[in-house]
Amino acid sequence: MGAELSYACGTGSRPLVYETIGNAFDRTAARFPDKTAMVARHQNIRWSYREFQAQVDALAAGLLALGLQPGDRVGIWSPNCAEWAVTQYATAKAGLIQVNINPAYRPQELAYCLNKVGCRALITAARFKTSDYIGMLQGLIPELADSTPGSLTSKDFPDLEMLIRLGDEETPGFLSYGDVLQRGGDAERARLAELAGTLQPDDPINIQFTSGTTGSPKGAVLSHFNILNNADLTAQGMAMTEADTLVCPLPLYHCAGMVISSLSCVAVGATIVYPDEAFDPSSVPAAVQEEAATVLVGVPTMFLGELDHPDFGSFDVSSLRAGFIGGAPCPVELMKRITSDLHIPEITIVYGMTETSPVSFQTALDDPIEKRVGTVGRVHPHVETRIIDAEGRTVPRGVQGEVLTRGYLVMPGYWDDAEKTSEAIDSAGWMHTGDLGVMDEEGYVAITGRAKDMVIRGGENIYPREVEEFLYTHPDIQEVQVFGVPDDKFGEELCAWVQLRDGASIEEEDVRSFCRGELAHYKIPRYVRFVDAFPMTVTGKIQKFAMRDAMIEEGLTGPGTVG
Repeated sequence: MGAELSYACGTGSRPLVYETIGNAFDRTAARFPDKTAMVARHQNIRWSYREFQAQVDALAAGLLALGLQPGDRVGIWSPNCAEWAVTQYATAKAGLIQVNINPAYRPQELAYCLNKVGCRALITAARFKTSDYIGMLQGLIPELADSTPGSLTSKDFPDLEMLIRLGDEETPGFLSYGDVLQRGGDAERARLAELAGTLQPDDPINIQFTSGTTGSPKGAVLSHFNILNNADLTAQGMAMTEADTLVCPLPLYHCAGMVISSLSCVAVGATIVYPDEAFDPSSVPAAVQEEAATVLVGVPTMFLGELDHPDFGSFDVSSLRAGFIGGAPCPVELMKRITSDLHIPEITIVYGMTETSPVSFQTALDDPIEKRVGTVGRVHPHVETRIIDAEGRTVPRGVQGEVLTRGYLVMPGYWDDAEKTSEAIDSAGWMHTGDLGVMDEEGYVAITGRAKDMVIRGGENIYPREVEEFLYTHPDIQEVQVFGVPDDKFGEELCAWVQLRDGASIEEEDVRSFCRGELAHYKIPRYVRFVDAFPMTVTGKIQKFAMRDAMIEEGLTGPGTVG
């Protein structure tokens, strides 16, 4: 017999739930009608499950009264707020497909998303930070000013008929959210009851645009079955029950906020707390203290921001016990501070992608710290994983390859893009993550890099993660990102963007000298740039393609220099 292969299948203590989100929501509301369901602290909103359900049903009926039909796409463009969460469940009950739009999008990105999936309606905030959403929409759609609210006809947006704005003000061409809440009557309520029995768990319910590193974003389509089970299983992974209160600073437009935070709470009857419309490192521990929260979630940069805030020590966070970290690797020192200073001994690491609803791996509550910082845990219940080489063969355990997942969590596909769907999901149903990983003897998987991040320099394959891990051992380096840039001679050369620790001062040549004798010559970065920060998505994912573009734009004029 040969070596054990890098394949594993997660076993579940209970079966998957074959149910729609609307019915699951109603079941939870019936069990815990008077329990607090949601707190939006920045809006002074606190709803029991009964009150939350009343809001959801009113909006669902109102959307049906506008003439929207099951299968229609409804976009939402807003920072975190109570109305966002209401929209999530109201669209599910009405059989509408909610389209999550990144609050940071600019007009052209918004236009692309609306037209790509044919949104019939858009629910929008008036503004967010420096973004004037109403102004952007008026600029994109000149017909708005003279249109009857709910009956838009636009040359550039042929599918878009209704714009619904949040807030108390009125704007020409826009319906008001409050008005839509009042529109549903007995007929629409009866229709909702009918839909509860006819909508199917495999129906598409959500479209999330993936922030691709190349080309236009793709719309990942997710079903009730995909995300309801993923939310439930992630909650199980944190041992969540109706006794828990979860603080969510993550953006709702992203799977981590919408599914494994919001929907996880609904799945078990827990309370969700939104501390602010966007992440603020002081509002999070304040929410933990005042709500006596037991669960806190986020990406590493959020946890670091909370811990490093000058007022952190004034907050009592001792009620916390569990949570998850996702989106990026968690350094060991940060993990130690989270478990001790933030009082989250049962913090778990989650890993996955939008296309897998999103979580496919999670560490266990009692995993040792080396497993929590060195791996993403083991494959989730009811999910298969294997690791393959460039020829598609499953590699032995301990050998690096591309991580694949299969099971209930894999999306049906990308909206209106059969070609991209077939590139991502093979004929056997395996989702190709594009991530490189290694499975150990116990089934834990370590993510070692991105297949697409691999740099090929003069025929040598270089995995940036390996170089980054080595540079992290330099005492003056706080953070480092390594990537490839074009080179006439070698095809690609390595570039390192380095963030130094406070007070540190080193030169480019010091970085290269540190590598000599420790790394093969071709793995030593030719270009080194010292930076204060890295370009990131709203969810805290570092964008290497943006760094590469910046280097190309500035011109690469010689060893170690930026023109």
